[in-house]
Amino acid sequence: MSQTRLSSAAGPGIAVAGMLLIAATYGMARFGVGLFAPALAAVRPELVGALGWAAAAQFTSYSLAALAAARLVDRHPRTGLLLAGATATAGCIGVAVATEPLMFVLAVLIGGMGGGFASPALVPVIDAVTDPGSAGTAQSVANAGTAVGVIGAGGIAFAAPSVGFAWLLMALICAAAAAAAWYPVRHPAALSGARRPAARSPGAASWKLLGIPSAAAVVVGAGSALAWTFGPLLVSQGGAVAGGQVGWLWIVLGAGGLFGTLTGKLVNRIGLRAGWVLCAGSLAVATAAVGLSAVTGNPWAAYAGLAVFGAGYMGMSAVLILWARSVWPYHAGAGTSMLFIALATGQAAGSAGFGVALDLWGPALPAALAAALCAAGGLAGLARRSP
Repeated sequence: MSQTRLSSAAGPGIAVAGMLLIAATYGMARFGVGLFAPALAAVRPELVGALGWAAAAQFTSYSLAALAAARLVDRHPRTGLLLAGATATAGCIGVAVATEPLMFVLAVLIGGMGGGFASPALVPVIDAVTDPGSAGTAQSVANAGTAVGVIGAGGIAFAAPSVGFAWLLMALICAAAAAAAWYPVRHPAALSGARRPAARSPGAASWKLLGIPSAAAVVVGAGSALAWTFGPLLVSQGGAVAGGQVGWLWIVLGAGGLFGTLTGKLVNRIGLRAGWVLCAGSLAVATAAVGLSAVTGNPWAAYAGLAVFGAGYMGMSAVLILWARSVWPYHAGAGTSMLFIALATGQAAGSAGFGVALDLWGPALPAALAAALCAAGGLAGLARRSP
C-alpha cells in the first residue's frame, strides 16, 4: 500500500473495521461480563459477590482510558487503536483464567480500558477518510458495533465448551479486530485529511458546551447499568429464561442495537436533543420491562425489553458522539472521550449501587429507580445552557 492519503471511498471500509473493533472491545470484553454472569455464577460461585464491584471497576477503568485518550487520539489515533486492542485482549485472557475475586476484578478492570481507547480513536479516523455528508452515518455504523459484539458473544456463549474457552476466543477476536482497524491507517499519510486539533486545548467557553450532555449522560448511565450488569442474571433468577438460554437475551439485545446504525439519519431529521430524549426514553421503557420480567417471570417482557434496550443504548451513545462532533469539531475525539467518561461514571455508580440495592430489596424497586433515572437523564438533555 502506498503511503498516500486514503480516498473518501475508503470510508465505508474503515467504518466496518471500526464496527468490528467496537464489537470486540465493548460487546465482548466490556459487556460480556454481564452476559456471562449466570455461567460464571454456576461454575465459579466464589466470583458472584464480586460481580457488582468488578463492573464498577470496569466502568472506572474505561473512564481513565477515555481520559487518557482525550489527550492522545486527536493527534495520535493509531496509537489509541493499538491500546484498545491490547487492553481488551489482556482483559479477556485474565477473565478466562480468573478463579479468585481479586484476579477477576483486575482482569475486568483491564478489559474495560479497551472501549475507552477505541471510541475516541475511531472518531478522528473515520472523519479523516469519510465524506463530510456521510460522516455522521459512518460514525453511527461504527458505534453500533456493540450490538454486533453482543450478538457474537451470545453465539459464543452457546457454542463454547466452557467459560474459559469462550473468553480466550473473545481475546483472539479483540486482537484481530484491532489489527483490522489499524492496518488501513498504519501510515501517517493515510490520515493527512484529518481535522487538525487547534494548538491549544478548548477554552472555558468550549467546555461549557459539554456541560448539559455530560450531566445527562451521567444520569442515563446510572440507569442503564442495571440492565447491562444484572439484566440476564435477574431474568434467569426470576425464572423467565433458563440459565442455559441466557445467550438468546444478548442476541436479542444486539439485534435491537443494530437499529443504532440509523442514528445519524434520525439526528439529521429531528435534531440532537430530540434524538437524545427518544433514545433515553426507550431505555426507561426497556428497563421497566426487564424489571417486570424479573418479578413476574414473563419471558416476553425480557426479550422485548432487552431488544428495545439495545436499540435505545446504541442510539443514545451514537447521539453522544454526534453531539461531541457538533460542539467540538476540531477536538471530536477528545469531546467523545469526555461524554463517554460521563456515561461510564454514571454506570460505575449505578453498578455498585444497584448491586447493593438488589441484595436489600430484590428486583422491583431497583428496576423502577433505574427506569426513572433513564427518563430523567433524557429530559435533562433538553435543558438550555445559561449565557
